[in-house]
Amino acid sequence: MNDSSLPTVTIAEAKNIISAMAHRQSILLLSAPGVGKSDAVRQAAAAAGLECRSLLGTQIAPEDVSGIPRIVGERSVFCPPRILLPEKPEKFCLFLDELPACAPDIQKAFYSLLLERRLGEHKLPEGTWVVAAGNRAEDRSLVRSLSAALINRAIILQVQVNVKEWVQWAYANHIREDIISYILLIPMALQRPVPELPVPFSTPRAWASLSQALDLLESHGALTAKTAEAVVFGSVSAEDAKIFMEVQKLDLTPQSLKEPHEYIFSPDLLPKADPEGGNTLRWFVLQKIRSMMLKISNDPESWEHYSKMTPEICGNFFEQLSNEEKVVVMLNCVPAWGKLGADRTLVKLFFDMTGIEIKAE
Repeated sequence: MNDSSLPTVTIAEAKNIISAMAHRQSILLLSAPGVGKSDAVRQAAAAAGLECRSLLGTQIAPEDVSGIPRIVGERSVFCPPRILLPEKPEKFCLFLDELPACAPDIQKAFYSLLLERRLGEHKLPEGTWVVAAGNRAEDRSLVRSLSAALINRAIILQVQVNVKEWVQWAYANHIREDIISYILLIPMALQRPVPELPVPFSTPRAWASLSQALDLLESHGALTAKTAEAVVFGSVSAEDAKIFMEVQKLDLTPQSLKEPHEYIFSPDLLPKADPEGGNTLRWFVLQKIRSMMLKISNDPESWEHYSKMTPEICGNFFEQLSNEEKVVVMLNCVPAWGKLGADRTLVKLFFDMTGIEIKAE
């Protein structure tokens, strides 16, 4: 399943759906790695007073689901494991983690469990939840194709990160203030695309892990610029790690910056570049502007708010930027700039970057 146009739910919305439906309907949560699906299932179960029993799809065999046979009288009887069928007939939450990573024969073993809450001749206790989770094929994780039969036996929810929800969670769970401030300043940094190479990348889980790592270093008196840099680059995307380390020196807060659109209307407000073209704060502001453009690209209702952003205003803004800075601001949001009237700037940038000469007709 790989369709970015599918409707999505947030972690909080997923928990509400699980709480309302999981006792009757099997649910499969799909998302990029590190979003917090597993925690959402456990939290929903805990809130309902249910024990959460987990099976990890990559570490089970078919007999771990169907059970091992034994002879009773003149017949063979399959005995499911206790994790799936506890001795006490009390309802619980059965969590099938990394379900899309299961081999086809294990997926088949789950068919009756997902649809009928049954393991062979044994029924799960009435009211038991069945919830599964996993990553998507496009996330380059260990994912196999889900059979049509399995897909048809569960309600599939596409889960997406919500920055506001995460920030609320982060404050409640004592995530470091410097990390929360960074995410507030660059919301896109909360969840970066999965890289092609096996290197660290930014996810909600990675930021939470980094927060704990920095706290541990600090509590042991081992937090220095060098150790901080090592664990930051070892936890999140290199682009975020670099800027995160630089931002610490700037002591930025969300209140210390203008709104992104204000810099477009008044480019003289932009932090000045140094003689070599660098300036962490300037680059930071340009990333904020790009994030705004990406947001309005996906939100048609927000265009009205930017109706005063004329082609002249856009042109004046881009005149203050180097070609490299223009590329940063336009990355993945060219259509949005085009709609605001930056067509000429886009065309000129193309010819400047490619070296192609414009020939008069």
